[in-house]
Amino acid sequence: MKFVKFGICTALLLFSTTFIFASGQNEMVEESKSMDMMEPVTIEYWTSQTQTDRQSTIQLLIDTFEATNPNIKVKLIAVDENDVTSQMATAANSNTLPTLVEGAATTMVSFGADGLVDVDANADVINSIGRDKFFDGALKINESSNGEAYGIPFHGWLQGLWYRTDWFEEAGLEPPTTWENIEKAAKYFYNPSENTYGILVGTKSENFTEQCFTPIAQSNGASLYDKNGNLTFDTPEMKEALEFYGRLAMYNPPGPQTWRARDYYLQGKMAMFFYSTYIMDDLAIQDAAASSLTSENFSDLKGSQFDPELASHTAMVPTITNTESASYGTIVSLSIIDQGDSKKTEAAKKFIEYLYQPNSYITFLHMAPGGMNPVIKGIADTDEFLDNPVLSNYGKEALAEIVAGMQDIKSFGIVDGMKIEKADQVTAQQIIPQMIYKYTQEGLDIDSSMDWAINEINKLN
Repeated sequence: MKFVKFGICTALLLFSTTFIFASGQNEMVEESKSMDMMEPVTIEYWTSQTQTDRQSTIQLLIDTFEATNPNIKVKLIAVDENDVTSQMATAANSNTLPTLVEGAATTMVSFGADGLVDVDANADVINSIGRDKFFDGALKINESSNGEAYGIPFHGWLQGLWYRTDWFEEAGLEPPTTWENIEKAAKYFYNPSENTYGILVGTKSENFTEQCFTPIAQSNGASLYDKNGNLTFDTPEMKEALEFYGRLAMYNPPGPQTWRARDYYLQGKMAMFFYSTYIMDDLAIQDAAASSLTSENFSDLKGSQFDPELASHTAMVPTITNTESASYGTIVSLSIIDQGDSKKTEAAKKFIEYLYQPNSYITFLHMAPGGMNPVIKGIADTDEFLDNPVLSNYGKEALAEIVAGMQDIKSFGIVDGMKIEKADQVTAQQIIPQMIYKYTQEGLDIDSSMDWAINEINKLN
């Protein structure tokens, strides 16, 4: 899937929010007084934000923190998310561990399971901010089976079902939040003679297809493995999910489809499509939408003008419901590493609490509007969060609904606080997308499609 990175990175952005939350700044002043008694300490902060503009914004936040906490120095180190695990292993072997790490929640869970994380310090920060202020799903995906805090959820993106609210209202249809309502709407709007289609679900052998399928499967209680790593793929719940997905694929544009078919939606030829929140600038900003408004990608699309009303006529369903509710996405978390140094630990806790103060937090999130969504309740419906060239096109209510998907976010790769490495291998080998392709495009029957997938999964063990 294409991930558009719409960076907003200027000193003006940081300091325009400086006086928004006076109470938060007063807390900073009180904290700085307490830190005056502390011996000077330097902490290393590994960030997965490797883009130059984002690092500049983070450094501005660090500079502001250091100005009010002169005895704490924060050394920013960018580490590519694909290299975090190997670099952490190297640091552990050489006794040069960082104090604070930012990265995918799945990575933090792995570090926690390896005994590298200071779970008590993480819990202290969560409790200081207010556990009830976090979305439950974002917290749970960072926890061990015993409820230990392997990570502190920081931000994330969601995969959801985007739909034309004006079309639904005119047709008198309910929002596509349930299996029944999704299928009903997909069938209603499917009109291939007019080159109009009901939905986009991935059917090519690629990751986008698994991203579309995952919340559907999990909303029916289906999983790949249990917490002990036992395969749980061959179940009635998984078969029902695949059957349902196959029915939805009937209302796709013709041929095997991927994320690129979002062009139909942007050209007014589709009612619903699965996509991540990174689509938000394409829907709202003409320059971002340009590549979807041509006839170059699909011969049956003539191209169209940018629709400035599209964002306001679009809503996202982040949580799919059938036998249970599920949403899919990625949580990026912070975690304090156990170095056995109480001074560094306390300094890291102070710095993290500063990052969650509303002005700092919103500045961080605005580096990638749509891609970085708050895991703290109430942020999405503030004027300050809405004050952004992309987000302002959606309104508080729509943004709050999107972010609410963090409440039910789940993953095949984390089950009851256990990181299931085998699930990552299944994804890497694209077994689920290949199964879906065989079922929806090659005409293989459902039992044979699932048997093929089970055989391929067993080869990994």
